[in-house]
Amino acid sequence: MTSEPSPTIADVLTAFLAEQERRLAPRTYARYVDVVQLLRHYLDGYGANDLSAAERTRLQPGGKDRDFCDVFGPDRILAGTDEFLGWFMIRKVMAGNDLMRAAGSVMKKLAQWLAAQEYVEIAEAVDAAARGATAARELPRASKLADALRQLADAREVDVRDVIEDHFRIVRNERGSIWVEPLAHPGTRGPIALPAFIAAECREGWTISGAIGRAGKRWMFVEVWNVYP
Repeated sequence: MTSEPSPTIADVLTAFLAEQERRLAPRTYARYVDVVQLLRHYLDGYGANDLSAAERTRLQPGGKDRDFCDVFGPDRILAGTDEFLGWFMIRKVMAGNDLMRAAGSVMKKLAQWLAAQEYVEIAEAVDAAARGATAARELPRASKLADALRQLADAREVDVRDVIEDHFRIVRNERGSIWVEPLAHPGTRGPIALPAFIAAECREGWTISGAIGRAGKRWMFVEVWNVYP
């Protein structure tokens, strides 16, 4: 029988919050609590996706369900950083800009703390901290861009055809227009003309989920759901 790690993810996250409470203002600490709770929800819900069959049996000893964070150790925390910040926070939580920014900052601090406590390798912590810092900058921008594109799509007054629902990677941004590549429909679509202030926020490599359609030779957004940095 495989022995349980000591400490578990749950133990470590509790200790992390206890240390932050001693140094942070109450309002900032409350944000840390929110983000760590969301991280636990993410790990308990999706942390098992990459487990082997043998590891999965540890979550259901005797047919009883156990939470991922109560079974595995802190070495499993940072592996899902990208998915937690770049998918879970955007699609599942649909967080506001302040919480988006906080999520990146908290993950950066958590990664540094885990390395200081020798729970993870320094190289892994440095990488995760860098991704957290990037997310703190980019997630609020992506959220604002999604809001602007959504409003633009809702204000559309022309009928379109050839509608495609997909995730669209921005492959070109030039002169107030973008070109996108649907992930499940080969070929680049565009140009999609945008107001200058919206086009300026579009980053090549970012992905927009929603639907586009064509009116004559012009492509435009029909629906916009999320933007992923």
